[in-house]
Amino acid sequence: MVFCMATFAQAANKPNIVLIMVDDMGWSDIGPYGAEIIQTPHLNRLASEGLRFRQFYNNAKCTTTRASLLTGLYPRNGGRGIELLNDGMVTLGEGMKLAGYKTGISGKWHNGSRAPHRPYDRGFDQSYGLWDGACNFFDPAQPDPKFKGGRVRFYGENDKRITKFPDNFYTTDAFTDEAVKMIKDFASSGDPFLVYIPYTAPHYPIHAKPKDIAKYKGKFSMGWDELQKRRYAKAVDIGLIDPKWKLPPRDPEANPWAQAKNKGWQNQRMEVYAAMIDCVDQGIGRIMQALKDAGVNDNTLVLFLSDNGSCAESPGGENNTAHIPGPKEYYSHVGPSWAHAQNAPFRRYKSRMHEGGIATPLIAHWPGVVPKNTFTDQVGHVIDFFPTFLEMSGTAYPKKYNGREVIPVEGMSLLEVFKSPAKTIKRDQSLCWAFAGSRAVREGNWKLVWDARVKNWELYDMAVDRTEMNDLSKVKPEVANRLMTQWENWAKQTGVQYKSSKLR
Repeated sequence: MVFCMATFAQAANKPNIVLIMVDDMGWSDIGPYGAEIIQTPHLNRLASEGLRFRQFYNNAKCTTTRASLLTGLYPRNGGRGIELLNDGMVTLGEGMKLAGYKTGISGKWHNGSRAPHRPYDRGFDQSYGLWDGACNFFDPAQPDPKFKGGRVRFYGENDKRITKFPDNFYTTDAFTDEAVKMIKDFASSGDPFLVYIPYTAPHYPIHAKPKDIAKYKGKFSMGWDELQKRRYAKAVDIGLIDPKWKLPPRDPEANPWAQAKNKGWQNQRMEVYAAMIDCVDQGIGRIMQALKDAGVNDNTLVLFLSDNGSCAESPGGENNTAHIPGPKEYYSHVGPSWAHAQNAPFRRYKSRMHEGGIATPLIAHWPGVVPKNTFTDQVGHVIDFFPTFLEMSGTAYPKKYNGREVIPVEGMSLLEVFKSPAKTIKRDQSLCWAFAGSRAVREGNWKLVWDARVKNWELYDMAVDRTEMNDLSKVKPEVANRLMTQWENWAKQTGVQYKSSKLR
């Protein structure tokens, strides 16, 4: 009996972890990061009671961000195929189980829908959700439209596929429902737990419930240009960005609001998008209440982030007004002009390596450990979650798993920054990115970036120009060339295929 009590006490001292990630959300789409219209009271509370990162990064793309978050590693093979999650990698589910944790996922997996690549196969005790990339929010069994390939997405629970859904089904609510169940179940066991909740919202197709859409009727009539300016002003006001950083001009893919056609339909797109984020925030409120009801709130780290910047993709056409935003019968998206405002104050979008593609909000909430209403300038990346969680649990990253050698972790622990936000930790290696021809590397305050559509290396000083307005590649060619060499070495190490390029 003494042994059982000691084991329980030891387990109880290990903090629980709830990791919440949204999909295709812009940097300033929530109140704590600049949104002044979208209602996010629960995220506002998490931020006021916790820590906000000013410089946290993802991989600019759904699949590659998820792979890095799950492994503490950069994506392999340029983010293609099963290399995202191969046998030489340990997942977050597997590693935390070694640390004595119960593990669950409720949401979008996007790293394989067949054995042995499902969450059920890779260390998660309980798994529920979408194993593919995007689906109809009201009926995941409904095929994608022909212009999106006509696929039926894989929705499952553990090792079973789900093909029928009730009339009142909505994925965001279903993910929350299952996450709440996991929290209750795991907490009652007395074991520490990790619950990973990767929502699909606000990824297209933009679907939302009428009651949530109604809150935002007419709220975005000022248009995307004015929205970007307002968000920039709020981000400056709350201390997220330096007022010396200039607001970038409209991206080439975006259009002037004054020249926009079908303004009523354009407004509707943003109203539905806002409603999707609102619904996620409601779900976060339920998750926090579940932690309190289970008596584990004070011993739980809650993290919130986005998998990439806002999305400028336009499947089916940019001005296809036949697709009405909101109802399940249609397949709509926000388009590049709204996406430009959603990423304020940064440039570019999802899949690109300027800050608009790779910068994410990160809120950390942990009562009694993370100081309230604080900010940090520590540069962080999703590869840092796994080593952070292992340090929290007092467990080392394994050198072998199931008898096979595994790739050493490439992230670093941020635990000391959570405890002391004024502290900064120097990274041993520069951060690197690559996807679909776009690439970037960051060393300290220097960032070198290549946009696949521009096809030229650009150099920026993040300390004075985070919005990437003043290219210094011709002024500091020695810095640019050094960073380019670092990126090429990293690309060879991780299997990125690329064509060599020199500074113009």
